[in-house]
Amino acid sequence: MSSKAYVIVRANVTDPEAYEEYKQHSGPAVARYGGHFLARGGLLETLEGDEEGCRVVLIEFPDLDTARRWYNSPEYQHAISIRKDAAKAQFLLLEGV
Repeated sequence: MSSKAYVIVRANVTDPEAYEEYKQHSGPAVARYGGHFLARGGLLETLEGDEEGCRVVLIEFPDLDTARRWYNSPEYQHAISIRKDAAKAQFLLLEGV
């Protein structure tokens, strides 16, 4: 049985208007590949370490392969083309337990 997979996104949004357009494309792409948002830029509190200044998003997928297919999909690659001038982002893929 495969473990769930999580995509953790840290984004420094530089163009909020363009980022909203990105979100309109990224959400349906996530859903198409069986993912769902667990957290999407909500209240964030740093409990230890350097203060986090980025928008943080947490997405759950059924497994690692599905998360990779989503990221490399034509739908999400289109969303990335919209985001590239709206934010600098880091995407991490994490296997669940």
